[in-house]
Amino acid sequence: MREPDRDCSLCPRLRGFILANRRQHPDWHNGPVATWHPPEGPTAVRLLIVGLAPGLRGANRTGRPFTGDDAGALLFETLGKYGLATGDLDASAGDSLRLKATAITNAVRCVPPANRPVGAEVNTCRSFLEATIAGLPRLEIIVTLGKIAHDSTVRALGGRIAEHPFGHAAQTGLGGRRIVSSYHCSRYNTHTGRLTPAMFEAVFARVTGELSAP
Repeated sequence: MREPDRDCSLCPRLRGFILANRRQHPDWHNGPVATWHPPEGPTAVRLLIVGLAPGLRGANRTGRPFTGDDAGALLFETLGKYGLATGDLDASAGDSLRLKATAITNAVRCVPPANRPVGAEVNTCRSFLEATIAGLPRLEIIVTLGKIAHDSTVRALGGRIAEHPFGHAAQTGLGGRRIVSSYHCSRYNTHTGRLTPAMFEAVFARVTGELSAP
């Protein structure tokens, strides 16, 4: 399977957290968040963005990666600037935003308590990341947001972390694809100045310049 079942119970801690949130917020998505593809489907994807995990009041609420939280605002503004998305972002998955040649997923598909998945959960969910990558036949570049997403992506492609270390704007090649890493566009990173919009845009300026023509 490329995506976990809505009632996936492979990670007991995450399953319990989701069930508690279903009782508290029955109108939220509260389940594994699937990879978001462009309207043309997986065969049109040349760029994959890998985040950490759904945010509690973001993707866990809306059911779409990076939708409904501050991290998504910077990500989608940047994608729009570089022609990788069109339309307007809203706080729900029913807006007019559409991806272009780009897919977005997470290393961990279920929301973790305090936004912190443990190592066993990252490892368990990697099979879905592997399947997602394998299902993108035209994939050229993967942008990893944060070290956990980067390391899990490297392992999903059969690489060793020591040979492909994380670093903001660092690049490496693995499995016939290029991996470009970035600090995560989280509210914490942007508010502390660890990641500025200019730093984030520079990553995608490089990426779009290296993607092949459609």
